[in-house]
Amino acid sequence: MKQPIAAALMLLAAGAAHAAEHPAPVQALVEQGVKVEAEFEAPGGMRGYAARYQGEPMVFYMTPDGEQVILGTMLGAEGENLSVDHLRRYLPEPDFNEAWPLLEKAAWVGDGPSNAKRIVYVFSDPNCPYCNAFWRATRPYVGKDLQVRHIMVGVLSQSSAGKAAAILAAEDPAAALARHEENHSAGGIEPLEKIPFEIEQHLKLNVELMRQLGARGTPAIFYRDREGKVRRMIGLPSEQALKEEILQLSGDR
Repeated sequence: MKQPIAAALMLLAAGAAHAAEHPAPVQALVEQGVKVEAEFEAPGGMRGYAARYQGEPMVFYMTPDGEQVILGTMLGAEGENLSVDHLRRYLPEPDFNEAWPLLEKAAWVGDGPSNAKRIVYVFSDPNCPYCNAFWRATRPYVGKDLQVRHIMVGVLSQSSAGKAAAILAAEDPAAALARHEENHSAGGIEPLEKIPFEIEQHLKLNVELMRQLGARGTPAIFYRDREGKVRRMIGLPSEQALKEEILQLSGDR
């Protein structure tokens, strides 16, 4: 009887070893839902990991002794964001080029002139404080060279859909959006109590498109890079990312 028990113990040990595919601190993240997709050699003798959590990209680093992981942004000697480069190299974004025509057909509100040279799309919930912060951050740049197209969704709270509908149903949606964002801290636009069927369908399709494109939060920003490839950025971008990546400005205007 001893041999089968020993064999069983060996199988259990093998199974445990197979389950722990990564060093302990990395495995702890994996068990919380982080999906590691690439490993790489990082500066300072650290080990880098490119991963996704709930579909969103992330990068983290394991210390040389293998005992700790560090979550956050790694900066170089000149302040450059090395983590962004690591994500681009080891966890490339899906191809969103085919998404551009779908974004064009969505129910959006144009902020800026229709003949602007640069177009940026953003999925925006009226109750999202980060969407409001993005709207405020784009104020200096919206004009003859830029139009931001706000694809309205209602996903954050009970009044979100009613507020989004009020903006889309307004006689001048762009003006309604501006009034709402200007008064965001006071609650913004009054939500519609009864949403017209057509507007309700627009909002439903906008949410479906947002999820189809893997955007689980707002703001979800889509733009073309310098080579014309469609890129996605989730969340409020830094001032540097806004200027250099989304708006592609070489400096202050």
